[in-house]
Amino acid sequence: MLAFSEACERNKQPILDRLVDELVRSSRVLEVGSGTGQHAVHFARNMRHLEWQPSDRADYLYDLAARIAEEGTPNLLAPLELDVLAQWPRLAADAVYSANTLHIMSWPEVEAFFAGAGKLLAAGGVLVVYGPFRYAGRFTSDSNAAFDRSLRERDPASGIRDIEAVRGLAEAQGFALTADHAMPANNQLVVWVRGRPDAPRRL
Repeated sequence: MLAFSEACERNKQPILDRLVDELVRSSRVLEVGSGTGQHAVHFARNMRHLEWQPSDRADYLYDLAARIAEEGTPNLLAPLELDVLAQWPRLAADAVYSANTLHIMSWPEVEAFFAGAGKLLAAGGVLVVYGPFRYAGRFTSDSNAAFDRSLRERDPASGIRDIEAVRGLAEAQGFALTADHAMPANNQLVVWVRGRPDAPRRL
């Protein structure tokens, strides 16, 4: 039986509804932390103009590869091993996407994620991150506050990140915020473009 995430199943269509616009000019996307592969399969199936490159740490590659082999489309590539703290695979991509990863990473891993994306993407490259954030030090809901407590009880290095701190990491790598979409279940889809000084859209 394939590994399955109920949360991925719920959020894959709302995320796709945004990605079709945000990735309309992209051609190859690196997904960091593909997990069960449900997002990768759904997005590749519905955005056939893209080559979708899934990746994850070694522990998750077996289940990820199994889903891709069973459900994948020709534009969904075989998964790569990627640990944000290690050297990233050498590949060509003009977009990076990651969902529900920053709050389970340690802060050094979050820093490494943005540094890796900065090295990979050239001018015009798109960086998309989905998940919960705090704004001005405040959670967007009581449920997110409770979720943050549970994360930190399990691993004190994890937790919901402050959007201002995350934006600072992105800007240090030459990314400009172009959109911050409110999503179901108190999540956000945040979009940066390398080297584009557009005013951000909070939607």
